Amino acid sequence: MAAKGSANDIADDDLEPLADETARQAQRVVAAYAEDADECRMLLSMLGIAPPTARVE
Repeated sequence: MAAKGSANDIADDDLEPLADETARQAQRVVAAYAEDADECRMLLSMLGIAPPTARVE
């Protein structure tokens, strides 16, 4: 069953990116409450605040 929209829904185009410091604070909170590293990575990804991955060349 599809979720119904409401008058309070925000379009993706209306969202602004988080400030770097805000994202870092949110990452620390998620890391503190995550059960393990895999859960932390999953939650950060779901919230859209995962740190960029390092590329090995």
